[in-house]
Amino acid sequence: MSSIKTVGVVGTGLIGASWTALFLAHGYRVLVADPGEGAEKKLKANVQSFWPTLEELGLAEGASIDNYEFVGSSLGKRSAEVDFVQESAPERPDIKSKLLAELDNGTRSDVVIASSSSGIPSSQFIDQCQHPERVLIGHPFNPPHLMPLVEIVPHPKTSQTAIETARTFYASIARRPIVVKQEIPGFVANRLQAALLNEAYSLVSRGILSAEDLDAAVTTSLGPRWATVGPFMATAMGGGGGSNGFRHLLEHLGPAAQKWVDDMREHAFELTTENIDSLTRSVDKELQGKDLKELEAERDAKLVELFKRKGKQQRMRQDRIRLGTQMCSLVRPSGAVFLGRSGWVQDQNDSSKVVLLL
Repeated sequence: MSSIKTVGVVGTGLIGASWTALFLAHGYRVLVADPGEGAEKKLKANVQSFWPTLEELGLAEGASIDNYEFVGSSLGKRSAEVDFVQESAPERPDIKSKLLAELDNGTRSDVVIASSSSGIPSSQFIDQCQHPERVLIGHPFNPPHLMPLVEIVPHPKTSQTAIETARTFYASIARRPIVVKQEIPGFVANRLQAALLNEAYSLVSRGILSAEDLDAAVTTSLGPRWATVGPFMATAMGGGGGSNGFRHLLEHLGPAAQKWVDDMREHAFELTTENIDSLTRSVDKELQGKDLKELEAERDAKLVELFKRKGKQQRMRQDRIRLGTQMCSLVRPSGAVFLGRSGWVQDQNDSSKVVLLL
């Protein structure tokens, strides 16, 4: 965003460091603060470890890994220099309440203060803010420099201007912002994850299958399908396409699925020592002979490839739309331009009309 030049990051754990690297990769100047011992050293190490992945994804013109400054335990007077704040302090309302009051007092009143809180609504820590209307949740899916999702969760007093500023800013750094219209515990992605994990833990702890086979069930079915289109579009496609397909699948498979849900409720996972021990044994078997660092590197490489491919497809769609718009301006008033497969043809019903097929 042209109006945002400098970003303030408060908190240099893995989330804060990941945000810092992402902002740097998109050409922003970053001021970073954290009161923790050794915070500056850890920040530098983490940013350096994230940078190769960001280079592979593509850096903005002029982006530099060195374009940040660690300013100490707090932004302090340097708060006046920032145009956007990403707070990533510990997940405690008392800490965030005090910190948000300091940021609210030190920054310009038009600066959006976004919290990376993973489940605590911002209404629980804005009690000391003079300008709560510019505070909202900007919750990333970990790690922010790699995963595109950012959940924007306003509280009842958050202004529409702040929401739109955050949405535009996150989109400008290649994130996919979504707006959660009401404050709910855990927000959206974590709740979806918790729902699936609850059933996964239940199945494995009950001995229905191993952790390894459960992981395979996700990575070879729901994972790739939902990674490309999401559950709603997958349902519509599974029912034959369009909203009618969505309705068709719900009406025909919904009753059976409801019975499955009833069974899931009956066997909901309970967080007991016995169940945790059972799950841990199954995970230990899956991990035998495997190097966790190698698994993490393989995972990240696959994610980078997926996001690069999706980014390329999105750019191609945008280019097609732009080309179609440009061609519209070249066609005489009586002409028509339609988007389809590549090529130029004449309208079969009117030879004076030119049809652009993309």
